[in-house]
This record gives sequence, C-alpha cells and structure tokens, in this order.
Amino acid sequence: MKKITKLLVANRGEIALRVLRSAKEMGLQTVAIYSEADRNALHVRYADEAVCVGPPASKDSYLRGDKILDVCRQLGVDAIHPGYGFLSENAEFARMVKEAGLIFVGPSPEAMDIMGDKLSAKQAVQAYNIPLVPGTAEAISDVAEAKQIAQQVGFPILIKASAGGGGKGMRLVHHVDEFEEQMQLAINEAVSAFGDGAVFIEKFVTGPRHIEIQVLGDEHGNIVHLFERECSIQRRHQKVIEEAPSAVLTPELRAEMGRCAVDVARACNYTGAGTVEFLLDDQRNFYFLEMNTRLQVEHPVTEQITGLDLVKEQIKVAQGQPLAFRQEDLTIQGHALELRVYAEDPQNNFLPDIGTLTTYVRPQGPGVRVDDGFEQGMDIPIYYDPMIAKLVTFGATRQEAIERMLRAIDEYQITGIETTLGFGRYVLRHPAFVSGNFDTNFIKDHFTPESLKPAAPDEASATLAAVLTAMLLTEKKPGAAPAPAEVPATTGSAWKRNRLGVR
Repeated sequence: MKKITKLLVANRGEIALRVLRSAKEMGLQTVAIYSEADRNALHVRYADEAVCVGPPASKDSYLRGDKILDVCRQLGVDAIHPGYGFLSENAEFARMVKEAGLIFVGPSPEAMDIMGDKLSAKQAVQAYNIPLVPGTAEAISDVAEAKQIAQQVGFPILIKASAGGGGKGMRLVHHVDEFEEQMQLAINEAVSAFGDGAVFIEKFVTGPRHIEIQVLGDEHGNIVHLFERECSIQRRHQKVIEEAPSAVLTPELRAEMGRCAVDVARACNYTGAGTVEFLLDDQRNFYFLEMNTRLQVEHPVTEQITGLDLVKEQIKVAQGQPLAFRQEDLTIQGHALELRVYAEDPQNNFLPDIGTLTTYVRPQGPGVRVDDGFEQGMDIPIYYDPMIAKLVTFGATRQEAIERMLRAIDEYQITGIETTLGFGRYVLRHPAFVSGNFDTNFIKDHFTPESLKPAAPDEASATLAAVLTAMLLTEKKPGAAPAPAEVPATTGSAWKRNRLGVR
C-alpha cells in the first residue's frame, strides 16, 4: 500500500482550492503552485506551502512539468494531483511523475495514451461491442478518399481532429461541394491546436444530447459507474449548464449506458475517476464519443447525487486502496444542477469580459454550493479560462433544483464584468429546458442576445408615467374624486412599486 502524506496540486483557481480542501480533510500536507499572475490567489493562501513556477503565461508556468517536479523534490512531495486542464491528460507528464518516484493521482500513462486519441479509443472499445457513430476507424489525410467515404456515410458529416477537444479541429459539412475546403481547415486547425493534423470522419448525429457517465476504478480490477450527467447546454461545443441525473434517461437506458461506460474503462485498465461521453440521438440511440481521463469540471453534480467526494476517492485509489463500495451499493439521491459562471458577455457571442470583481457576493442557503477561486476586488486574469465559479444547487426533485438555482442566481452579486448568470436564468426558465425537451442545439434554436436585454423604458414605464400624471392632475382639481388607476403589479423597480403602494 502506497502512502501519501504531502500532496502538490498542479493547477490553479477553483479546482486547485477544491482539491486542497479535500486533501486537508484527509490530513494531508498541501503544496500549491502559482504563476506571477496568481500571486494573491485564494489557492495560494490556502495551501500549507506555495511556490511560484513562472510568468503568467501557462506555457511558462502551469505547463512546466520540469519545474513542478523540481518543487516536489525540494519540498518532499509524495504525490501530484493535476486537477483538470493544463497537464491533467498529458501522458508524458504522468510518466515523468512516475519515473521521479512520485504518485500521479490519476490513471496510468498507458490508459491516457489509449483514450487521449479518439481513434485509438474507438479501436480499444470495439471488442466490448460499444455502439460507435458510423464513420472512419482510422485517421485519414487523402482528401479524395475522405470525400468518397463521406458520401458513403451520408451528409451531414463531422470532420474531427483525432487529438482534439473543445470543438477545435472540428468542421460540420452539409454538402459534398464544401467538403475539401472544410477538411483542409480542420487539418490546419488540428495542427495549430494540437501539433497533430490527424482527422477522421463521423456521421453527424442530428438533435443530439450530450450524456456522460462518471466511472471510478481501482488497482484491483473493480470499476463502477456513478450514473450520468446531462451536458447538452453548450456554447462553442463547451458546456455551460450540467445536471445529474438526465431528465430523459429511463432506468433501463441508464443501466445499459452505465454498463458500456464500465466496459470502456475496462478496455484500458482504467484507474481513478474518469468520464465516458456519449451522444444520445432523438430516437434514444447512444454512441460512444470519447473518454476524459481526469476529473471533470462538472463533477460536483455527481457528488451531490451520490454523496461521494470524488477527489478523496481519487486519492484513495492512488494509494492502492480498493473501492469501498460496489455497483449495487450506489443509488441516485435527488437532483443537482451546475451553472458555470464565466466572465463572458452572452449578448456579444459569449466573448470573455475581463476586469475587476467590483462586487462579489456568493449566494447561500440550503442546497447551494459555490466552487470558486475569487473574492471581491480581485482581477480576472487574461491568461486563463474565464470561469469565475461553478454554481451548484441540489434538491429532492429536478423542479426544486431549478427553483433553487434561480434563487441562487438572483442572490449572486457580481459587478465590474459581464457574466453568464443572466444566460443561466434565461435557460432555466425556458420551456424547452423545464420540460427536458432540448439538445445541444439549444442556443442555436432558442437563444438570441436580445433575450437578455431588459425591457425598454417601455410600456410599463409609460403606463406608470401616465398614471402619476393623472393622479397629479386629479389632485389639483378642487373637489374632484381621485381617479381610479390600474398599476401593473410587476411594473418598474421595487422602489417605484413601494412609492405607489403596489405589491
């Protein structure tokens, strides 16, 4: 049995702070790293020790595996938790950690190699009869051959970077006459983003839902799934709102997808926490998409419905401990939602809106969880992902979780920058979301920037003005009875309503 006494978190922001808190509860000594831009960050202040590893740019700090290992040697660190992003899915870094005699809190480098490439992942799971989207089983670079295959699969098709993620190196092609141009663009973007121009072709699934299954495996061959998360509310192929469980999975479909997810993990001898992603079409057919060999941003919703701390489970597995539960021990308890609160302007194509958190007050109360790494007065750095926080709510039912999220959004006070809070409110009130009848095209089908614009000084204000004028004129006429006035109860500010006696 391996023993961890001192853990370094090779990350920043909310995920670094979240990992550090679980480590502290386990009695571990903790070490944070930071760039010059994060010198005053909360995770730096929280850890027992903290070391600057370079300038603000990620490539000069958080991606410097050699510097991180030097810190481990200097401070007597036993293990490294990579969080998500940065080096979390870098198999070469995991090998470096292992060769240095340290524990990597995550899967083996070999599992990361297999699942880090979408094509090798597909090849690995074929022996387990996992449903796959029709398309090529290998990378393809010959445009003429690729066009022929695309015609056989049938348009629309997706051209996807094999080493890709986050929508980079991906092109949707509707017609054969645009295929060559889009394929070249996909290759160029894949080379630029990942240093690997390998692409493959998949049938484009219309009206898809993005369903992912959380898995957990130990070094003794035990693998379980922790049910699903629905991640279909996305912008630019990146998630904004997630929930657990999904509103559309039947118990039978949940069990079948869970079994497939466990088999995917088994195909690469997976250990630790990982996520198997599927597409679910409008006929409730599901297809394996990819496996993320790390902790996901949205893991809190799974923690809420299972009562498990996934970071603690990762650390236990990394120490060689067997899972303390079996599949039949796990049940879904209630419903959870997560809104990623980004420093972005939804009215301007969700562009980052960097600045200072002039006001920053978190929501509180029953069933509300905020994972963040900021406080009032801090700046949002331009060098990293613009996520400020993950706002999570939990309820006995989906309706209660939604109502609680709406209440929490209203309580969350952020000024100085634009955020996705208003967008979250819009989604959670939309009939398509409330009914569960939505897919990854939600933004395209239902959202416009005008949806978030406040009603103009509008009819409501005009009505108020007319009412006030009528009242004043009536009061000036001697002996005149007060004119009856119908004042819309939802009109204007609370201050105005109070002045008029409206409730």
